[in-house]
Amino acid sequence: MSASSLPPSGQVRMNPPVFYFAATFILLFGIVVIAMPEQAGAWLLEAQNWAANTVGWYYMLAMTLYLVFVVVTALSGYGKIKLGADHDEPEFSYLSWAGMLFAAGISITLFFFCVSEPLTHLAQPPQGEAGTADAARQAMQILFLHWGLHGWGVFAFVGMALAYFAYRHNLPLALRSALYPLIGKRINGPIGYAVDGFGIIATVFGLGADMGFGVLHLNSGLDYLFGIAHTQWIQVGLITLMMGAAIIVAVSGVDKGVRVMSDINMLLACALLLFVLFAGPTQHLLNTLIQNIGDYLGALPMKSFDLYAYDKPSDWLGGWTVFYWAWWIAWSPFVGLFIARISRGRTIREFVFGVLLIPLGFTLAWMSIFGNSAIDQVLNHGMSALGMSAIDNPSMTLYLLLETYPWSKTVIAVTVFISFVFFVTSADSGTVVLSTLSAKGGNPDEDGPKWLRVFWGAMTALVTSALLFSGSIDALKSAVVLTSLPFSLILLLMMWGLHKAFYLESQKQIAQMHSLAPVSGSRRGGWRQRLSQAVHFPSRDEVYRFLETTVRPAIEEVTAVFVEKGLNVVTQPDPANDSVSLEIGHGEQHPFIYQVQMRGYFTPSFARGGMGSKQLNNRRYYRAEVHLSEGSQDYDLVGYTKEQIINDILDQYERHMQFLHLVR
Repeated sequence: MSASSLPPSGQVRMNPPVFYFAATFILLFGIVVIAMPEQAGAWLLEAQNWAANTVGWYYMLAMTLYLVFVVVTALSGYGKIKLGADHDEPEFSYLSWAGMLFAAGISITLFFFCVSEPLTHLAQPPQGEAGTADAARQAMQILFLHWGLHGWGVFAFVGMALAYFAYRHNLPLALRSALYPLIGKRINGPIGYAVDGFGIIATVFGLGADMGFGVLHLNSGLDYLFGIAHTQWIQVGLITLMMGAAIIVAVSGVDKGVRVMSDINMLLACALLLFVLFAGPTQHLLNTLIQNIGDYLGALPMKSFDLYAYDKPSDWLGGWTVFYWAWWIAWSPFVGLFIARISRGRTIREFVFGVLLIPLGFTLAWMSIFGNSAIDQVLNHGMSALGMSAIDNPSMTLYLLLETYPWSKTVIAVTVFISFVFFVTSADSGTVVLSTLSAKGGNPDEDGPKWLRVFWGAMTALVTSALLFSGSIDALKSAVVLTSLPFSLILLLMMWGLHKAFYLESQKQIAQMHSLAPVSGSRRGGWRQRLSQAVHFPSRDEVYRFLETTVRPAIEEVTAVFVEKGLNVVTQPDPANDSVSLEIGHGEQHPFIYQVQMRGYFTPSFARGGMGSKQLNNRRYYRAEVHLSEGSQDYDLVGYTKEQIINDILDQYERHMQFLHLVR
């Protein structure tokens, strides 16, 4: 699978084909929309109606396929595969990892939709009579569908694909890498670059929609607190101000302070949630939360395919469910890259269920508590004005709900502050991810160049401003639905590539178990020497000499014979002199990689002269471990003769040939 066992070389830099393709499309779109805002708004709305009526079924099916794929993969034998080499361990503890996944589930759009959406469904339900208890129950069911497992399923899928190919097969941390099982090295050609380009386009419009809703929400908060009017130029000013702050954070290296502020912000968000829970009808909110979860899980299979095909034709599906599915798809490269980077060393099973369940719990609790608080005010306390605001001025609806609570001015001011910080941190992360997607070279964990962060921040601000000028919320929704359509097809190809990669991996595991003769002959010196070696913990110098005097000559001798046989053999250079490696290419088939690498460990306390000795406290010992393309095989060659090492190379090569035979 992997093209090399070593990380990519060179500094991270712009990837010209990807950058120019995506940037040209986005720039032309922004110019056209700004030049003809009314016409562009009408075109976008017409195109969205076409998409909803023509490919709405496709969006519903595709999102369900993404979710089913990740769940089935996690529950299957593939769930044991690590997102990294077999010997990799997670960088973060479960608690830290869960905390970062929790943070990934919070966005400024939670504030915009948590009240306005359920009240809109209450007043304008897709089925049944408006303003009734049944309509309220249906509204929360739809809200949970839009913010539930389907969305996190596509995030888990993209994150799994990025992490698997980057960390297990040393391919670029790019969307095109998932097509390697399908098109091989052509991922570094026009097809692969087009995949990354469409991913960037979808991400920019997804972030643009997020920023657009966020700006409308913040403008309403400032209007409520200070009387700052709702105008397009005020909103453009807010976009410029907050994206400027995000770009400064992205390029100046001061994001540590922003991360601290973000942590405080999350605590404030949790405090706000608890305040609404306990200052409102607590018992009712807890009852509805449990019932909402049950309604959602019970109706999930049916709602996953519900196109309202037997109802009167309407634009409800396109304006809500199809838009949400397109929006989740557009956000998937952004969130997928983030969760991939923090999940190296996790198994696919723990990755998938962690991503699906940890952020979901908070998101659904947030939506239920705020949504049911608003519905309670409308149905049981006669606040019809609150219900009407969800349709006429949805960005103001949350503040009108909070107005009914104690200390409303203070609570609303805190809400505006929380929203602002979420806006900046999301925009900051978004520009970094976009720069990474449009770059190449370096290591998988390196971010793109700083100037790319500035450029993509400016492009996202341009797109957001243009869409707000051309039709506000409807234009934002339309653009997301249209630009996500080609990328959703790419995700299906990525699913095919990932499935093929998993199949190849399973066949390779079968090949590893293929019966072969054991290494011939005993180690030098007989069994006494073997026992001495077993209780000996070599120093770095001993293992280095072993690599130079035994391993390297063995690999060189085998290499010479492979070359005589006409095979494409590469001996990898090692500037640090702590490994010796051999790679044999087989055209478009998977290369055979055999590497002996020096690895150090702390001497165990039970060993003679180990950590129990003050003189040798923290002393390290070293092993000459065999690594294949999947990572360490966890056995040590120290003490082997040259002939035994040659036999081991041939054993592993025969297993590899058996693997190629199984997948031919």
